[in-house]
Amino acid sequence: MSVQKPSDNPRVVLVGVDFGPGSPFDPTLDELALLAESAGDQPVAKVTAKRRAPDAALFVGSGKADEIKSLVDLYQAHGVLFDQALSPAQQRNLERHLGVEVLDRTGLILEIFGARARSHEGKLQVELARLQYLSTRLVRRWSHLERQRGGVGHRGGPGETQIELDRRMIDQKIKSLKEQLAKIKRQRQTQKRSRGRTGTFRISLVGYTNAGKSTLFNTLTKAGTYAANQLFATLDTTTRQMFLAQAQRSVTLSDTVGFIRDLPHSLVESFEATLLEAAEADVLLHVVDAASPVLHDQIEEVLRVLDSIGAGNLPQILVFNKCDALPEHQRPLHQRDVYELPSGRRCIRIFVSALKGDGLDVLRDVLAEAAVHGLDGGIGELPKRDPRFDMHNALDTHHNPVDHSDLTTDRS
Repeated sequence: MSVQKPSDNPRVVLVGVDFGPGSPFDPTLDELALLAESAGDQPVAKVTAKRRAPDAALFVGSGKADEIKSLVDLYQAHGVLFDQALSPAQQRNLERHLGVEVLDRTGLILEIFGARARSHEGKLQVELARLQYLSTRLVRRWSHLERQRGGVGHRGGPGETQIELDRRMIDQKIKSLKEQLAKIKRQRQTQKRSRGRTGTFRISLVGYTNAGKSTLFNTLTKAGTYAANQLFATLDTTTRQMFLAQAQRSVTLSDTVGFIRDLPHSLVESFEATLLEAAEADVLLHVVDAASPVLHDQIEEVLRVLDSIGAGNLPQILVFNKCDALPEHQRPLHQRDVYELPSGRRCIRIFVSALKGDGLDVLRDVLAEAAVHGLDGGIGELPKRDPRFDMHNALDTHHNPVDHSDLTTDRS
């Protein structure tokens, strides 16, 4: 393990626990590191462990907690980030044991969303999710603020405690935010009916976060929206008109929030109005990072979220982006072929580089055909799966992710 260069950003220790088959676990903790960097933190060490079940008090057990504390002291870390969800009691106990702030994956994602939301709607959605998360984190920390006696004559037990006051205020705020978001949802439905009367063909960009959706959106529409090589660079849905010369008609293209593994359920609920842009589209452009070593897992996670919002059966075009980042021997022979989803459904796959513009003419052709004929007809014969780009073995065998072994300590 090596000491990292000094930085003004808060230093954090990353922790992930493997609970066996069926539980989400990333042994590299690379995605958690990217989330931490997106939140402005500097990962200085990684700790992985293996357990049969979470420890009720400290999640990782007292021995592993002591090891984490030694790393916190060694690197003078400001906090510890867990890749799994912690209970309120576990979070409180860990903070007392480690002496620094402790945050789980859900809390970290909420922090990033809170910093990135720009529109009024986006801020409402993030605030609702934050309050729903906070309502489960209220633990008995303010007993000294209680009104110890209630009722006339100071008889009876404790009166309304601080935690009850906080919970009541949070519940009231949640109710207000839900009412405001319901109003926005009604406005969107009105806009949808208006678009339906004009016969506008709607295309929505979906995909795992940092797959390059916003870059592709800007390249296709010249919109100039914010795009960066970071997780959740944009949260607010942006819709622009795009003219397809091949079809001699305009369509609407919407860029939506990116998905991620274990996306907090409260965020999915809060962003319902925004995600409806995807659920109500005529075609989904499912953008995939072709250079990712875990692209299959990312595809399945996006499909899972689409199912949860009622968009799982919509026609999809898979756009394998960032092909310019692949080694020469892994780049596809064809820019268009067919891909079979885990459900067995086949869809068109197109290989592009949104950054360099490669393959975008082919993508526009397919979108034009879809706008005129739909994806169930008029597309014509597709090439078989590209033998040089068989994603089930080529990337998994040859693509080597960045080595962060100097940051890792596995003392399970």
